[in-house]
Amino acid sequence: MQHVKIPQDRIGALIGEGGATMRRIEEAAEVRLDIDSENGSVRVRSVGDPITGMRGPEIVKAIGRGFAPDAALRLLDDDLMQFDMIDIEAAARNDADLKRQKGRLIGENGRTRQLFEELSGADVVIYGSTLAMIGRPQEVDAVRSAAEMIIDGAPHGAVYSFLEQRHNEMKREELAYHRYPGSVESADDTA
Repeated sequence: MQHVKIPQDRIGALIGEGGATMRRIEEAAEVRLDIDSENGSVRVRSVGDPITGMRGPEIVKAIGRGFAPDAALRLLDDDLMQFDMIDIEAAARNDADLKRQKGRLIGENGRTRQLFEELSGADVVIYGSTLAMIGRPQEVDAVRSAAEMIIDGAPHGAVYSFLEQRHNEMKREELAYHRYPGSVESADDTA
């Protein structure tokens, strides 16, 4: 059994209308959720396959960090899917700096966050003082690296160029894998 704490304003998203989302998570992840709506504490208990059940707390955390339930349930798609989070507040000097960092990560009209998703393939949410992502390891790594560049003060153009480069590398690796399954390391040789 694991305990996960989520913001109170995300409890409704976790439960869903009439408990539908909670039941869907319980069935798909083979867990039971005991939700304390007073303080946002969620007990997650595995009731089926323990490997599948290990994803339950991650799904709850993802919903707590602002992901829609469908996006959070992508963690069950295959063993490679990952949930990762960056604490923006930890890199901020004060509240004004936190607000500035969040603004830079979101971008004008949400464009930077949108490019994170489009060029990496990961789902990205900025909620509260965190940036969270769900995707395959290389997708999550690309978003993490790009977000850290933004937080460190890199110009947006440089970050977008980095993401485009990573996007092209991931496409080449995927093509090489489909051409020669099991030989991802030969992507540079076949491109």
